[in-house]
Amino acid sequence: MSFRWRPTTPADLPEIHRLVQALAEYERIPHHFVATEAQYETAFLGPAPVAEAMLAEVEGRAVAVCIVTRIFSSFAGRVGLWIDDIFVEPAHRRAGIAKAAFRLVAQRAVAEGLPWVEWNVLDWNEPAIAAYRSMGAVPRDGWTDMRLSGDALRRLAAGG
Repeated sequence: MSFRWRPTTPADLPEIHRLVQALAEYERIPHHFVATEAQYETAFLGPAPVAEAMLAEVEGRAVAVCIVTRIFSSFAGRVGLWIDDIFVEPAHRRAGIAKAAFRLVAQRAVAEGLPWVEWNVLDWNEPAIAAYRSMGAVPRDGWTDMRLSGDALRRLAAGG
Protein backbone atom coordinates (compact mmCIF):
# COMPACT_ATOMS: atom_id res chain seq x y z
CA MET A 1 0.00 0.00 0.00
CA SER A 2 1.34 3.41 -0.97
CA PHE A 3 0.67 6.36 1.33
CA ARG A 4 1.95 9.87 1.89
CA TRP A 5 1.86 12.24 4.83
CA ARG A 6 1.21 15.89 4.04
CA PRO A 7 0.45 19.17 5.82
CA THR A 8 -3.20 20.13 6.00
CA THR A 9 -5.16 22.92 4.36
CA PRO A 10 -8.50 24.54 5.24
CA ALA A 11 -10.24 22.04 2.93
CA ASP A 12 -9.00 19.21 5.19
CA LEU A 13 -10.85 20.34 8.32
CA PRO A 14 -13.77 17.90 7.84
CA GLU A 15 -11.33 14.98 7.44
CA ILE A 16 -9.35 15.98 10.52
CA HIS A 17 -12.60 16.22 12.44
CA ARG A 18 -13.77 12.81 11.19
CA LEU A 19 -10.49 11.09 12.05
CA VAL A 20 -10.17 12.61 15.53
CA GLN A 21 -13.77 11.62 16.23
CA ALA A 22 -12.89 8.06 15.15
CA LEU A 23 -9.94 8.18 17.55
CA ALA A 24 -12.25 9.18 20.41
CA GLU A 25 -14.49 6.22 19.58
CA TYR A 26 -11.49 3.86 19.39
CA GLU A 27 -10.27 5.13 22.78
CA ARG A 28 -13.75 4.44 24.20
CA ILE A 29 -14.34 8.08 25.13
CA PRO A 30 -16.62 9.46 22.40
CA HIS A 31 -18.41 11.60 25.01
CA HIS A 32 -15.19 13.65 25.37
CA PHE A 33 -15.16 14.54 21.69
CA VAL A 34 -16.73 18.00 21.47
CA ALA A 35 -14.33 19.78 19.09
CA THR A 36 -15.71 21.58 16.05
CA GLU A 37 -14.20 22.21 12.65
CA ALA A 38 -14.20 25.93 13.47
CA GLN A 39 -12.09 25.27 16.57
CA TYR A 40 -9.67 23.21 14.47
CA GLU A 41 -9.46 26.03 11.95
CA THR A 42 -8.46 28.46 14.69
CA ALA A 43 -6.01 26.00 16.28
CA PHE A 44 -4.26 24.90 13.07
CA LEU A 45 -4.75 27.76 10.62
CA GLY A 46 -5.61 30.84 12.65
CA PRO A 47 -3.46 33.95 13.12
CA ALA A 48 -1.67 32.35 16.10
CA PRO A 49 -1.79 28.59 15.47
CA VAL A 50 -1.20 26.43 18.53
CA ALA A 51 -0.98 23.05 16.79
CA GLU A 52 -0.24 21.49 13.43
CA ALA A 53 -2.01 18.63 11.73
CA MET A 54 -0.82 16.23 9.07
CA LEU A 55 -2.91 13.79 7.08
CA ALA A 56 -1.85 10.51 5.53
CA GLU A 57 -3.52 9.65 2.24
CA VAL A 58 -3.97 6.40 0.41
CA GLU A 59 -5.21 6.80 -3.16
CA GLY A 60 -6.15 10.42 -2.43
CA ARG A 61 -8.26 9.57 0.65
CA ALA A 62 -7.32 10.65 4.20
CA VAL A 63 -6.77 7.55 6.34
CA ALA A 64 -4.71 8.93 9.24
CA VAL A 65 -4.13 12.10 11.23
CA CYS A 66 -1.24 13.30 13.39
CA ILE A 67 -1.52 16.45 15.51
CA VAL A 68 1.61 18.03 16.98
CA THR A 69 2.22 20.91 19.40
CA ARG A 70 5.25 22.35 21.17
CA ILE A 71 5.75 21.68 24.86
CA PHE A 72 8.07 23.51 27.26
CA SER A 73 9.93 21.88 30.15
CA SER A 74 10.82 24.32 32.92
CA PHE A 75 13.30 21.76 34.33
CA ALA A 76 15.17 21.44 31.02
CA GLY A 77 14.55 25.03 29.94
CA ARG A 78 13.84 23.63 26.48
CA VAL A 79 11.00 23.02 24.08
CA GLY A 80 10.09 19.62 22.68
CA LEU A 81 7.35 18.32 20.44
CA TRP A 82 4.16 16.73 21.76
CA ILE A 83 2.14 14.39 19.59
CA ASP A 84 -1.35 15.11 20.84
CA ASP A 85 -3.10 12.64 18.57
CA ILE A 86 -2.17 10.02 16.06
CA PHE A 87 -4.80 7.79 14.51
CA VAL A 88 -4.76 5.41 11.58
CA GLU A 89 -8.00 3.89 10.34
CA PRO A 90 -8.13 0.17 11.25
CA ALA A 91 -8.09 -1.00 7.61
CA HIS A 92 -4.77 0.79 7.06
CA ARG A 93 -2.89 -0.24 10.20
CA ARG A 94 0.33 -2.26 10.09
CA ALA A 95 1.36 -0.57 6.83
CA GLY A 96 3.96 1.72 8.41
CA ILE A 97 1.74 4.81 8.32
CA ALA A 98 2.01 5.64 12.03
CA LYS A 99 5.74 4.90 12.15
CA ALA A 100 6.24 7.22 9.16
CA ALA A 101 4.44 10.00 11.08
CA PHE A 102 6.67 9.47 14.11
CA ARG A 103 9.70 9.54 11.81
CA LEU A 104 8.59 12.87 10.31
CA VAL A 105 8.06 14.37 13.76
CA ALA A 106 11.42 13.01 14.94
CA GLN A 107 13.14 14.45 11.85
CA ARG A 108 11.58 17.81 12.60
CA ALA A 109 12.71 17.70 16.23
CA VAL A 110 16.28 16.85 15.20
CA ALA A 111 16.32 19.52 12.47
CA GLU A 112 15.10 22.16 14.95
CA GLY A 113 17.51 21.04 17.67
CA LEU A 114 14.69 19.93 19.98
CA PRO A 115 15.65 17.29 22.55
CA TRP A 116 12.52 15.12 22.65
CA VAL A 117 9.19 14.05 21.24
CA GLU A 118 6.57 12.98 23.77
CA TRP A 119 3.02 11.63 23.75
CA ASN A 120 0.77 9.54 25.94
CA VAL A 121 -0.93 6.24 25.30
CA LEU A 122 -3.80 4.53 27.07
CA ASP A 123 -2.51 1.78 29.34
CA TRP A 124 -4.79 -0.82 27.73
CA ASN A 125 -3.54 -0.13 24.20
CA GLU A 126 -0.97 -2.93 24.11
CA PRO A 127 -0.48 -2.92 20.30
CA ALA A 128 0.42 0.78 20.37
CA ILE A 129 2.66 0.38 23.42
CA ALA A 130 4.53 -2.47 21.71
CA ALA A 131 4.94 -0.40 18.53
CA TYR A 132 6.22 2.59 20.50
CA ARG A 133 8.70 0.44 22.41
CA SER A 134 9.94 -1.07 19.12
CA MET A 135 10.81 2.48 17.99
CA GLY A 136 12.85 2.98 21.16
CA ALA A 137 10.29 4.99 23.15
CA VAL A 138 10.23 4.46 26.90
CA PRO A 139 7.45 5.20 29.40
CA ARG A 140 7.89 7.92 31.97
CA ASP A 141 7.51 5.67 35.00
CA GLY A 142 6.38 7.38 38.14
CA TRP A 143 4.32 10.01 36.32
CA THR A 144 0.54 10.15 36.10
CA ASP A 145 -1.27 12.57 33.80
CA MET A 146 -3.64 14.83 35.72
CA ARG A 147 -6.40 17.10 34.45
CA LEU A 148 -8.57 19.71 36.14
CA SER A 149 -11.78 20.52 34.27
CA GLY A 150 -15.52 21.09 34.51
CA ASP A 151 -16.99 21.76 37.94
CA ALA A 152 -13.68 21.11 39.69
CA LEU A 153 -11.96 23.71 37.52
CA ARG A 154 -14.67 26.27 38.21
CA ARG A 155 -14.65 25.53 41.96
CA LEU A 156 -10.90 26.02 42.20
CA ALA A 157 -11.05 29.18 40.08
CA ALA A 158 -13.71 30.52 42.42
CA GLY A 159 -11.42 30.02 45.41
CA GLY A 160 -12.65 26.58 46.51
